[in-house]
Amino acid sequence: MTDAMATGSFSAARFRRAVLAWYDRHGRKDLPWQQDITPYRVWVSEIMLQQTQVATVIPYFERFMARFPDVQSLAEAPVDDVLHLWTGLGYYARARNLHKAAQTVVREHGGAFPRDIDALTALTGIGRSTAGAIASISLDLRAPILDGNVKRVLTRFFAIAGWPGERAVEQKLWALAETLTPTTRLRDFTQVMMDLGATVCTRRQPACERCPLKAHCQARADGNPHDYPTRKPAKTIPVRSTMMLLARDTQERVLLVQRPPSGIWGGLWCFPESDGDIDSSLARHGLKASTPEPLPGFRHTFSHFHLDITPVIVQVRPHGAGIAEGPETCWVDPAQPGRLGLAAPVKKLLESLAEPRQLSVL
Repeated sequence: MTDAMATGSFSAARFRRAVLAWYDRHGRKDLPWQQDITPYRVWVSEIMLQQTQVATVIPYFERFMARFPDVQSLAEAPVDDVLHLWTGLGYYARARNLHKAAQTVVREHGGAFPRDIDALTALTGIGRSTAGAIASISLDLRAPILDGNVKRVLTRFFAIAGWPGERAVEQKLWALAETLTPTTRLRDFTQVMMDLGATVCTRRQPACERCPLKAHCQARADGNPHDYPTRKPAKTIPVRSTMMLLARDTQERVLLVQRPPSGIWGGLWCFPESDGDIDSSLARHGLKASTPEPLPGFRHTFSHFHLDITPVIVQVRPHGAGIAEGPETCWVDPAQPGRLGLAAPVKKLLESLAEPRQLSVL
């Protein structure tokens, strides 16, 4: 791929000048992770921003930095503390990977992020684009990025058909990103490419008239920017169902169990679940239930399936050998569950238990 691109006389150099001039006038420069820039702060923000909007991330990022100001403090923290601060942000594997990668940075790199793309991508949860963002924004290394925003800008500008998840399309986009990346102003160029996709070349309502690339954008010239990027081939999203048991003891505490470290809600604290046989499900925890009280069900959607949840309140008492308690079970006050990593539906149900009058509107 040479400096001349498939847009007539519009070279890579002109592309860079156009977007950087726009950045100087309109780019975002006051986001929390743009202050006191370090590889650690950039890394945490990039992980949080994966599949999550900036407005949602900001308060999470600020709370996270207050609790874990550096990679050492994150590496030394219990994973429950990390998951607790991630509660509600979703895609919890990101938090577990963040914690694991922090421990690797401390253990194998002396607490300093490596200045090498391959070494960065070797860290758990860091892909090529995230590594490029860390390297270019905080380490002043020349490294392209290709997140969702950049893919949208490039597929529209060059009218590149095909789902970007296809290997051939992705390789073409990476080649373009490499060609366009400058040798100077690396931080600004990385930021402006993300800014353009997030604030101008948006998915649903692209503001083409405000775009610094409008005069040479092929999708705009063709009048079909909404055709890019090509959507992922549609799949039918399966529906699963579960019954969550809100087991309450005589002190109005509820039982939570910690899920396995991998899989859906890995490592988070949830209510015991049942496939319908409530007695057997509770017997595993040394409990016997009185008459169950079903609550209105609701749906929680993951990226690849819907989960229909039926909450059921059950008053419980010890049964057999007595209530099982241990590192994977705990009893909590719904109003003050402590610093536990909670799945979003569990947090919602706990809040409702603390305010009983709200249970009917779940």
